[in-house]
Amino acid sequence: MYAPERQQAIAALVREQGRVSVVDVAARFDVTTETVRRDLATLERSGLVHRVHGGAVAGGVLSMLETGVGERDHAHAEEKDRIAKTALTLLPDSVSTILLDAGTTTLRLAAALPTDRELTVLTNSLPIAQRLAGHGDLAVHLLGGRVRGLTQACVGAGTVAELGRVRVDVAFLGTNGFNLEHGFSTPDQDEAAVKTAMIQAARQAVVLADSSKAGVEHLVSFALVEAVDILVTDSGDAASAAEADRLERAGLEVLRA
Repeated sequence: MYAPERQQAIAALVREQGRVSVVDVAARFDVTTETVRRDLATLERSGLVHRVHGGAVAGGVLSMLETGVGERDHAHAEEKDRIAKTALTLLPDSVSTILLDAGTTTLRLAAALPTDRELTVLTNSLPIAQRLAGHGDLAVHLLGGRVRGLTQACVGAGTVAELGRVRVDVAFLGTNGFNLEHGFSTPDQDEAAVKTAMIQAARQAVVLADSSKAGVEHLVSFALVEAVDILVTDSGDAASAAEADRLERAGLEVLRA
């Protein structure tokens, strides 16, 4: 079977089932998993499917697909720990102020922050604020707003307005997906607005994202590649690494944990 024929068959399978896994498709068509990932990348560029970790879902599904913070915390835990450790090296040496976006990788970064130095942390994340309260010399400020139950993040016009009045040294942000064309994206409009405001409030913007987010697009782009200074990710598979390489060639600094 030629590649175009196989890709059409995969697209039909996704339409019928709603979701497919890389491993199952590879076995079905007797090809390697790397071949399937290339096929899915081609189909995604055509808008026929959306890639997710381990497979793909039908086009139009992923833009509204979002999991809760508890479920996400267990996914790719080792990679997130390495990313958080690498992100620690980006903390300014002197007394500084940082922003921590809501997310499971930024929560790991929060848990690893040094306790023996003066550091002011602003965050819209309830779990991060709770984790850092009474934590050494850290001064913690929780940004107000409406709390999204799914992500336990404060969002809304009040949150965005508060961010418009501050200036921090570094903002560490999470993302649900990233690629060269759509930039960094998330399913929710309100969360996207807060993330954009965080980038605008920071002298340096750093996105923390494990490799499963590479090549994935969600409904709302909160930043194009040129708006972000550094991406911290893991090596991942060949397809994920290739997407990170594309961003790097476009001028984004990429650190691989």
